[in-house]
Amino acid sequence: MQYREYGSTGKMVSALGFGAMRLPDDDDYAVECMRRYLDLGGNLIDSAYGYGGGHSEELVGQAIKGRRDEVYIATKNPLHDETVDGWWQRLETQLARLQTDYIDFYKVVHGLSWDVYTRVYEPKLHKEALKARDQGIIGHLAFSCHDSPENMIKLIDTGVFEGMLLQYNLLDRANEEVIAHAHESGMGVEIMGPVAGGRLGMASERVESMVPGVTSTPELALRFVLANPNVTIALSGMNTRAQVEENCAVASREAPLSNEEMQAIQSTLEENKRLAELYCTGCNYCIPCPQGVAIPDIFAAMNHHRVWGLTAHAKQLYRRLGPDNKDGKMDASACVECAECEEKCPQNISVIEQLKESHAALSK
Repeated sequence: MQYREYGSTGKMVSALGFGAMRLPDDDDYAVECMRRYLDLGGNLIDSAYGYGGGHSEELVGQAIKGRRDEVYIATKNPLHDETVDGWWQRLETQLARLQTDYIDFYKVVHGLSWDVYTRVYEPKLHKEALKARDQGIIGHLAFSCHDSPENMIKLIDTGVFEGMLLQYNLLDRANEEVIAHAHESGMGVEIMGPVAGGRLGMASERVESMVPGVTSTPELALRFVLANPNVTIALSGMNTRAQVEENCAVASREAPLSNEEMQAIQSTLEENKRLAELYCTGCNYCIPCPQGVAIPDIFAAMNHHRVWGLTAHAKQLYRRLGPDNKDGKMDASACVECAECEEKCPQNISVIEQLKESHAALSK
């Protein structure tokens, strides 16, 4: 297993973290998977107050029993309310669930935004987090975030956090500058979604062909994230022992990707971006459609199929559209060829024909 320093904390964490968001339904097997991860040299398990209704933290507590000195625990406090008492109550509940008296890397707010920071955290909760750290209940203050890159940089520049958790993967690279800025600022950088929320968990010959010798799409996805020198640790939600074995083997490679392999990937990513934008840039000028056809969603799914070869995932996305969609988003079969969308498209895409092609490719 490879290890990296968590920012300026002096703590060495394994390149692969165990994300405990979606654990196996079998509790004993879930504990077995986490313990196998520890056996293979992994040393950070990440959970959250609300994962599994709290059961995730309970299972993490079982997995680390008798092995607390081998593992760093990371978890998150959600802003269910904006009170100091509520924040402390949730922290105390987490300690009980985890069967520990301290949490190493604590996301003081789960899903912190700049608005929440300025309105709630900085004026009300930061002094409480420092108090908890002074008492030894929290080791290091961190946060998880889904805010815009600009706002993430503002949060980094407050200088009050030692680590952050954000999304980054082969398909979603919008946070690369944020990751570099956090690293340069001396923060630990934890990555969620290294396999793109499951999109890269499905086989794609097109993705695998980027680098010779790659045996699976998830392998390349994880290697790509770990090849970023500004990344401290990639969290993977592993729910089978086989996934644990495979991911730990990937994280044990001394060099995740060579310079030549990274250059090949970058060239492919640039070409795929160009191809995707030929079909649709996602500007949304084509909506609303009078019939409720979710044109940008359909074309985004089609790009997963056509550009990335992620056909199974593309079909999953497409099946979510239709009469049962809670947001009223219809699939391409609802198109009546009124051509309003084509009149509004700045790229002059033949939207009607592309909708027909998408339905034929993704509806079966």
